[in-house]
Amino acid sequence: MGKKSFEIEAYKHRVVMDADYADKTWNILEHAIHDLYNHNVRNISFEELYRNAYNMVVHKFGEKLYSGLVATTTSHLKEIARSLEATEGSSFLEELNRKWNDHNKALRMINDILMYVDKNYIPQTKKTHIYELGLNLWTENVIYSKQIRTRLSNMLLELVCKERAGEDVNIELIKNITKMLMDLAEFYRAESQKFIECCDCGDYLKKVERCLNEETDRMCHYLDPSTEKKITSVIEKEMIENHMLRLIHMENSGLVNMLCGDKYEDLGRMYNLFRRVTNGLSKIREVTTSHIRESLKQLLTDLERLDDIHVEFVQRLLDEKDKYDKIISLGFNEDITFQNAFNSSFESFSDEYISAEYILV
Repeated sequence: MGKKSFEIEAYKHRVVMDADYADKTWNILEHAIHDLYNHNVRNISFEELYRNAYNMVVHKFGEKLYSGLVATTTSHLKEIARSLEATEGSSFLEELNRKWNDHNKALRMINDILMYVDKNYIPQTKKTHIYELGLNLWTENVIYSKQIRTRLSNMLLELVCKERAGEDVNIELIKNITKMLMDLAEFYRAESQKFIECCDCGDYLKKVERCLNEETDRMCHYLDPSTEKKITSVIEKEMIENHMLRLIHMENSGLVNMLCGDKYEDLGRMYNLFRRVTNGLSKIREVTTSHIRESLKQLLTDLERLDDIHVEFVQRLLDEKDKYDKIISLGFNEDITFQNAFNSSFESFSDEYISAEYILV
């Protein structure tokens, strides 16, 4: 028999909610969250809890619900962290894996209960989605606990070394812990979406650079290099590759704006981040060379009414060449492929518009 779908019937009466009623409603939800973490789900009515969460959002108590969720979840995770810190011997990784599975199971049920919150309140307020929030809080309160991080690093690397030496190890446990660490990188998908909606291109790139540097620094403390590379790839895909074209073409702050304003620092940051992903640099190169050609055409149009167009045009052309040579040096790491592409654009333009249309006249 198939699993019964989760359906909410239409409301039969109007709910009026004041601050006191909101407190009582949140207390019901908070108690349910405690029950989920304590594996006490027998008497939980998911439909009733969904309705309670719905009512809180509809009556403008979404912030109370969301902040309460953060506080309650954080409290449970701090307790889990203390329990793990007290775990002795080789059972530490097994206990960490068990606690992670428990948290993940509770988190998915909480996500179902707060489905309306996730789909309506969170997009409006640009907060982190429920599931990603749970991953984030687990990372902050459990994985980044100094004691847990150090033991995780030492024990995981010890298992990897033993496995490479041909000793019998719990391969399934290594896979589970590695998968947990991979899953934790997923919350950057939500972070990137939040950043892209509220930041201009330069600010977004700064946030990505900071996130990537911080995460890489943290991961190097407790991951085998091969695993670290996998997680870094996830972050690069979610925060850079998936938003690459939008960033390049972002109005009033994208690549062309940076080129026109000689924003070497922003250009360098874009270059260094985009070089991490497939076709990142080629996209920058394509848009930049296209902009150079359009700029030179416009330059010629602007000078057409001058009597001594040749002298002025040659000088302006040299100025443009100097401008982009400097951009290559200060923004694009003296990349020879950029230099060749830019030189080709200038040479092609000179041949077509100077020789053909003016010198032969």
